[in-house]
Amino acid sequence: MMNGSCKIPFCSTSGEGEEIEEAISALDLPREPVILNIYDMFWTNDYTANVGVGVYHSGLEVYGREYAYGGHPFPFSGVFDIRPRESKELGEQFKFKESLHLGYTDFTDQEVEKLLDELGKEFRGDKYHLMSKNCNHFTGAFSQILTGRDIPAWVNRLAYMSTCVPFLQKCLPKEWLTPVALQSSVNETNPQPSTGGCGGSSTGGGCDNMSICTESTTIEGGQDAALTVSGGCTDDSAAA
Repeated sequence: MMNGSCKIPFCSTSGEGEEIEEAISALDLPREPVILNIYDMFWTNDYTANVGVGVYHSGLEVYGREYAYGGHPFPFSGVFDIRPRESKELGEQFKFKESLHLGYTDFTDQEVEKLLDELGKEFRGDKYHLMSKNCNHFTGAFSQILTGRDIPAWVNRLAYMSTCVPFLQKCLPKEWLTPVALQSSVNETNPQPSTGGCGGSSTGGGCDNMSICTESTTIEGGQDAALTVSGGCTDDSAAA
């Protein structure tokens, strides 16, 4: 029987779950920790910190895998998985920030897989939207199912900020929107020659969910990323 303390070295608990743990242990139900892994968008917070908001990606860890959501131009699931806290699988612009222990789930790993299949129907790659359906909306919805808790509001503050600053969405680097791990999955599911679309993949006219600024600048590591510049914006391919 657990004593109520978190046994995961990189997270903390509120210390309020001892009675619940005892009751669940008595029922002999499966109890799997649910962890929210949060990532800085690496260099991006250097810009957004000036307007008082951080830019974060998040994934939900359960049964040894971390699940997240990103965008692509195709009408199938945008849900993908990586090894927990392996930011390199997301891309150079992602940097692991911290983990939060959200609670426990009594769903089995097989049931979790079925839940992800169902969530994938709602969180399709071509339905991504920065303000209403981004990676943090996915982890919040997934966490609600697994633990009955949402993720902390500050993790998704960019979505609320975007409703007040409409041009912000039009000037996001497309690399934020289709993580490397998701792009690899898309390429396996829907192999097509690259025509300059989302993260190297497109369908004819590309994505219509996002606009990317026409001017760009080279950042550390040689990444080209569209930023807010004086030049206008044009519809281009991107999703996340």
